[in-house]
Amino acid sequence: MTDLVPIRRALLSVSDKENLTELGAVLAAQDVEILSTGGTAKTLAEAGIPVREVSDYTGFPEMMDGRVKTLHPRIHGGLLALRDNPAHTAAMEEQGITGIDLLVVNLYPFEETLAGGADAATIIENIDIGGPAMIRSAAKNHAFVTVVTDPGDYPALLAELKANNGATSLDLRRRMAARAYQRTAAYDSAIAAWFAGAAGETFPERYTFSGKKVLDLRYGENPHQQAAFYSTGGDTSQSQGPGMATARQLQGKELSFNNLNDIDAAFALVSELDPTRAAVAIIKHANPCGVALGDSLAEAYRRALACDPLSAFGGIIAVNRALDAETAGEIVKVFTEVVIAPEVDDAAREILSAKKNLRLLVTGGMADPDAGGMNIRSLAGGLLVQTTDNGRVAPEELRVVTRKQPSAAEMADMELAFTICKHVKSNAIIYVKDGASVGIGAGQMSRIDSARIAASKAEDAAEAAGLAEPATVGSVVASDAFFPFADGLLAAAKAGATAVIQPGGSMRDDEVIAAADEAGLAMVMTGMRHFRH
Repeated sequence: MTDLVPIRRALLSVSDKENLTELGAVLAAQDVEILSTGGTAKTLAEAGIPVREVSDYTGFPEMMDGRVKTLHPRIHGGLLALRDNPAHTAAMEEQGITGIDLLVVNLYPFEETLAGGADAATIIENIDIGGPAMIRSAAKNHAFVTVVTDPGDYPALLAELKANNGATSLDLRRRMAARAYQRTAAYDSAIAAWFAGAAGETFPERYTFSGKKVLDLRYGENPHQQAAFYSTGGDTSQSQGPGMATARQLQGKELSFNNLNDIDAAFALVSELDPTRAAVAIIKHANPCGVALGDSLAEAYRRALACDPLSAFGGIIAVNRALDAETAGEIVKVFTEVVIAPEVDDAAREILSAKKNLRLLVTGGMADPDAGGMNIRSLAGGLLVQTTDNGRVAPEELRVVTRKQPSAAEMADMELAFTICKHVKSNAIIYVKDGASVGIGAGQMSRIDSARIAASKAEDAAEAAGLAEPATVGSVVASDAFFPFADGLLAAAKAGATAVIQPGGSMRDDEVIAAADEAGLAMVMTGMRHFRH
């Protein structure tokens, strides 16, 4: 296989005109014949770069509103012909086909059109046919043809041409071919997903998805694992709301795999809390160790920290409004790995800058908790796919099942506790009092263990704060799934809870309700569980 292949003829056809004229000028200066189409040819010609229309080269006019222009044997023969195969070269000579050594194509902006909310007819018109066909032809024949699908790769191409007197190396052609097939695969994946959605198929027969690399990570969950972060928005982030894929890092060390996982958990939780109140979530190992509402961010932070100050050390902090100086001043008192906020004011940024290793991320807004999406998990030999848990129980759907009725304040705290439950690893037990978590039990094999651990943490926090009793006294408690036995409920009552919210649905619901009545608790059933494994 030949290493260096000189570029004598190039076909340029791009929707993204970034740096097009600079590339065209270099090619023209090296006496490369440039073929082009439509707006690309016009842009080059207006810049004084010699260009030949594809329709002139093929002898076949563009037609059907541009749907048919490059789907022609003189184009694909020039891309696919093996230059060292006598039969191929003879066919080229017989049919008047000349080789195309360089293909520069980027595709109709399907993803951007979809993200912009266009109607179906416009979306369909932005499904490129000729572009992917040419890209695949050129990439298949990368032994002789260089294919470039991204303006970001122009510098690498130009550096090769300069270093090799107008030729490209086999190494570059292989790398560009790989990138070309990645691009067409992602493009087709986006189209397939749109068609499936339009047909009402949540889980189509063949599930496809793609991602564009945002950054390489030093390692994965552990140093012996490799890792990278990909945006599932493909080549556009316009279809995504604020989140990890769109966040800007303003300071601090590079982010790790575990950081990203925890940040996403924190941001998802705080985005679901009452937007009319300041809200703070502190996350450790993907579980919240403190969540609170307040009249100010500083108040909400202090209350969230009080839930479990020991676990908050080295944690991730997410807030739901612009980070201010007072809150930043509180945050820097405790070692913190990451802070993520929709915005950060200048005074807060200056305070945080004193902590050089602290990562500070700005998203520009909050995530939409009602947005759709998929959770994907790899299994041995396959993928486990489910819709995102954006289920929410309306107040009128809550069912009081005990003799005691909860107060309005208890009901508000129970709704907050049940929301937090959704973001805690099962089995999850959450104690909340006056709009703040005061005890969190997560990830235990037994629900009673989670109830006891949450109460124990509350006792530790009370002792550290010099309080006479833990904050679970007078609190409400939420369970992410039903109590299979009364023991977990009784453990919550022993910790001082006065009201309970849980999905219900156990074979022993009557036994649990009777235990709640006997303990003097109010209990509400939601009919919806929130397992998080």
